[in-house]
Formats: sequence, structure tokens, C-alpha cells
Amino acid sequence: MNTIERYKQIEIQLGTIVLKGNLRLAQKGTAIILFSHGSGSSRLSTRNNYVADILLEKGFSSFLFDLLTKEEDLIFENRFNIELLTERLVNVTKWIKKNPFTKKLTIGYFGASTGATSALYAATQMGTNIKAFVSRGGRPDLAIPILNKVNAPTLLLVGGNDDEVLELNKQTQSLIHGICELDIVEGASHLFEETGKLDIVAKLSSDWFNKYLN
Repeated sequence: MNTIERYKQIEIQLGTIVLKGNLRLAQKGTAIILFSHGSGSSRLSTRNNYVADILLEKGFSSFLFDLLTKEEDLIFENRFNIELLTERLVNVTKWIKKNPFTKKLTIGYFGASTGATSALYAATQMGTNIKAFVSRGGRPDLAIPILNKVNAPTLLLVGGNDDEVLELNKQTQSLIHGICELDIVEGASHLFEETGKLDIVAKLSSDWFNKYLN
């Protein structure tokens, strides 16, 4: 399978809307990671694509997609509409389970910022279909009502310099009744923009997915 075959631009019809996404297919991979982006981010997110590229090198397929259409994204409140974003992620997950390219792959979630919140909600709705979850600078505190229902092994990655989000993750970690670990990436801010910090995120994520998805 060459590079072109491994990278597919996908459009998913959900009712009256179309969501665009980028599908990376690992040649011999057995698992796929669905990315749930933070507010105002999309399938073109530089940071998430960077992580996805490294995951591909480690044998993990991935799907980065727009949770909102361009028109929907113009309405600022939609970016924080957790119910809407969760619905989109659930529907796309169901599509992944039916698509001939991906239906046999084990599924994990990778959520960033508020995208981690919708991923937690979606994980509870999808039950045992979601085998692992990684949160990068996520906001599990926004999902407190359902944290005790999260069964997918969960890794919370937070920058050591991201004081507020780090404290929120510490406070909510114990509310997740399933396997849940908190890893602090020292010297990293909320967006992990510092040199080498995203590489650490990708390494820790790959290790987590390798442990629970393969």
C-alpha cells in the first residue's frame, strides 16, 4: 500500500450535513484512533495531524474530521456545544464501524481540550466499542455527570505549566471508575507548543494505545 492509498480524504453524510475528514490507514494496523478536536479546531489541526503522523509510523490508523461544518463553526457557541459535538463523534464512530476500510479495526479516541469532553461522553454512549482514550490538555471536569460511567482505559496528559487544567484533571481523575492515569508533561503549556513536547505526547499516546488496543 503506497502513501496515496494510505491517506484518504473522506466525506460523511449525516442527514442534511456533510463532514469532511482525513483517514490515515496503517498498512498492517489493527486499530484506529478517532480525533475529537478542541474548540475552533478541525481536521487541519497542525498539532493533531503531527500526533496522527507519528501514530501512523507506530502502526495506528487514524481519522481526523470536522465535528462542525464551516457554517456551523461561524456560530461561536457551537464550538462549546458538547451535546452536538458528542452526537457527531458518536455518528462518525458508527460510520467507522460500518466502513469497509475500517470496520474490522479496534477503536480508540484521542481528545484535545474541550474535544476530550465530547470524547468522554461519546465513550460512555459507545460502551465497549471504545477500547482506550487519551486526553491532551483535556477538560474532564466538563464531563463530571458521566465520568463514573467511563470504562475505557483513560490517559490524561497535561502540561506541567498548564496550572488550571492540571488542577482540574487532578480533581476529576478519581471520578473515572475505570483505569485512569494522569501523566504530566513537564515544561509544556496548554497547547504543548514547546519543542519536543508533542513528541512526548505522541510517544505516551502510542504506548497507551499499544497496551489497550493491540
